[in-house]
Amino acid sequence: MSHRYSIAEARTNLPTIVDQAEAGLTVELTRRGKPVAVVVSLREFERSRTDRARFGEVYGNFLKKHVLEDIGLEPDFLTSLRDKNQGRKVSL
Repeated sequence: MSHRYSIAEARTNLPTIVDQAEAGLTVELTRRGKPVAVVVSLREFERSRTDRARFGEVYGNFLKKHVLEDIGLEPDFLTSLRDKNQGRKVSL
């Protein structure tokens, strides 16, 4: 979060909070030290509320329209990209 205000501070600093949100900053509001709300610009709020399709939906629609072999891809090209090893060793 860019800035943090208690609810009491927010009451007296509302114009500043709105200015910060308009400038693209995210403002967190707290009650008794715990986050309870976030103030963002209208642009950011609308961006987060759009009904954009998820990747799986878009990819499914793509597969309905195109045959992977016709565009030079093997049907299992995504599974071949994933490394199935256990990963690196980590010491804790």
